[in-house]
Amino acid sequence: MHDPVPRLPSLLEAVLSVGTDLELRATLQHIVDAAAELTEARYAALDMTDPGRDGLTGIRTAERPEPPEPPEPPESTESPKPPELPELPELVVPIHVDDEVFGDLRLAGKRDGPFTDEDEQLVRVLATRAGIALGNARLYETARQRERWIEGAAAVTTALLSGESAADALMTVAERARRLAEASAGVILQPTEDGGMEIVTASTLDAPGDIVGVVIEPGSPLLGQLLGGEAVFIDDSATDHRMATRVRHRFGPSMMLPLQAGGRLLGTLALPRRRGGRPYTAVERLLATQFASQAALALVHAEAQHSRERLAVYEDRDRIARDLHDLVVQRLFATGMMLESTQRRSAGTGGTDKDVHAMLGRAVDELQSTVQEVRTAIFALQQPPADAPITFRGKVLREAAGAGAVLGFQPSTRFTGAVENRLAEPVAGRLLTALRRALTAASRRAGVSRVEITVDVTAPLPDGRPGVRLTVFDDGEAGNGHAEGGGSEGGGAEGGAGTTVTWRSPL
Repeated sequence: MHDPVPRLPSLLEAVLSVGTDLELRATLQHIVDAAAELTEARYAALDMTDPGRDGLTGIRTAERPEPPEPPEPPESTESPKPPELPELPELVVPIHVDDEVFGDLRLAGKRDGPFTDEDEQLVRVLATRAGIALGNARLYETARQRERWIEGAAAVTTALLSGESAADALMTVAERARRLAEASAGVILQPTEDGGMEIVTASTLDAPGDIVGVVIEPGSPLLGQLLGGEAVFIDDSATDHRMATRVRHRFGPSMMLPLQAGGRLLGTLALPRRRGGRPYTAVERLLATQFASQAALALVHAEAQHSRERLAVYEDRDRIARDLHDLVVQRLFATGMMLESTQRRSAGTGGTDKDVHAMLGRAVDELQSTVQEVRTAIFALQQPPADAPITFRGKVLREAAGAGAVLGFQPSTRFTGAVENRLAEPVAGRLLTALRRALTAASRRAGVSRVEITVDVTAPLPDGRPGVRLTVFDDGEAGNGHAEGGGSEGGGAEGGAGTTVTWRSPL
């Protein structure tokens, strides 16, 4: 055995170099390089017992050298036999981390002969120090991963509580989770009415258009677990028989994590990696599951906050509507009564007061129209924000708002009579169709700057039966002077300045 003292400085230097970096992969590379330099081996490798635990593959230095070529065989009349290549002697030393075998440090191709007992002793000392360094690197890596996921969850919570819409909130969760997990895609699935699950949001490095809308059909072995709020971990999506979707072939390792809070399942967060990608470690699975739980809680809180804000808006609108009704409408109504009284008194004077009488009449008409407009505005304020209208008035206002987006201004709308009580559903549907056609025609005419919609359930039909009359007037160029009518139950057009469409129907 050689005297190890001359090699102690090299050993100390190798031991110190092993602990200079806390990053796990860099630490492994330091170990392999130090072992090769310490023993003068041409080839060094660290084969890990469980590569999936740390998400790493084997670490090596240079390629294994080719064994020396055998000498030329002597000439012979017999058929030559293939030469037997000598095996390179190896030195194998296990590395332990916390009483577990982390892997085997393999050395081969010593430059000046076979490995000695001294080489083995030096490598074992290095392996002991390497075990400590690897333990520290593992702790550091786990802490760093945990910090990233915690910061990501906090960022998601902040974003969700800042007032994002439901669709934007789901995209925020999917995007952040994809980046944290270093996944190929971040996907959110939600239950469908028929018992399956559908991808409603996808964040990918490429365009997600062919992923959104993919459905896991009822009967899939995965559905019971996903709908039950269980986490599912898949080694290879492309080959796993439980994955019955048309996009599974492009993905490999995957995590499918429940978005669940307070016993309520909001959906599933799926984080697939590309096919052949690195498998998820136990630490990554744990941190991603915790992230999904916190994201689900943030989604629920954001939804509750949004509901509270909508309720506040609704209450504020209700207050404004009450103020308008109690103050503005009453004053307008009182003013109209005063003008009507003045009109009646002036009617008896005749002569020069005819112009005043006509002017007062126009003022009364304008006030009545204003009262109708204010009442319509009050009703619009009382509609729940962003909800589809369920009343007939609300549906008419929705059609008017849709036309306003095209026209560039809001059409005025008036209702006469108890439209909600007197208008049956079939008639209401036909009226809305006629209104939609009239507004479409108005939007196509040139020079339109004013559109007036009137729904009157107090106007009888020409034969005396109770009826409803829809009138849509616009001040645009009338063209040929004829507008769309209302079919067998409807109306006609009146010429003059602008176009008026009238539609009638029995109640």
